[in-house]
Amino acid sequence: MEARSAVQWTVTFLVIMEGFSFPVFAGLVYTYGGDFDLPIPKPDGSDPHKSKGWMEDAVIEITDHFTVSDLDVRISVTHANVFDLQIFLQSPAGTRICLNMYTFNEFFEGADYTQTVFDDEAQLSIKEALPPFTGSFRPLEPYRLSDFDGQDIYSIWRLQIYDAWDWDTGVLDSFELVVTTPEPTTVIFLILGAGLVNLFNTRLYR
Repeated sequence: MEARSAVQWTVTFLVIMEGFSFPVFAGLVYTYGGDFDLPIPKPDGSDPHKSKGWMEDAVIEITDHFTVSDLDVRISVTHANVFDLQIFLQSPAGTRICLNMYTFNEFFEGADYTQTVFDDEAQLSIKEALPPFTGSFRPLEPYRLSDFDGQDIYSIWRLQIYDAWDWDTGVLDSFELVVTTPEPTTVIFLILGAGLVNLFNTRLYR
């Protein structure tokens, strides 16, 4: 009886430890958002020639409840000189990060963000690229999209764009959140291990 119990507990222990060592695979990927067509900056009825200021927030309201395991942001912006733009993302929890911003001594000329993806895992930083920034880039350092990891995606996400210089205006064409949810295989192994413990105990005390 004691030998069998020792073997059973050893098997259970190995199953649980395998759960901890087994890699955690990404879960399902959901995309929210779409086309917006928002002027940059927001139109001002008292000054139709205004070319500096905030865009009206681009809002994505999510009615699902998922935990963020990984978050990427995809935008397209039509603007004559994107050096002017400062781009921010804010979560329902109030976490707010800057995706891209430049100082005056970094000045460059160039138009548009074209299907630009902000991704923590991208090889290049957005500061190492030039417009139209087609492809994937890490956000402005030290900001990271991983600041949103572990948050519930439910409710309102905001993309905020500030046009810091006069003369040029633009349009936010599209804005999407690409959300990966966790699917920890560790949990499956832990449940299996707990089931084995219960099964062995039941048989042991019969």
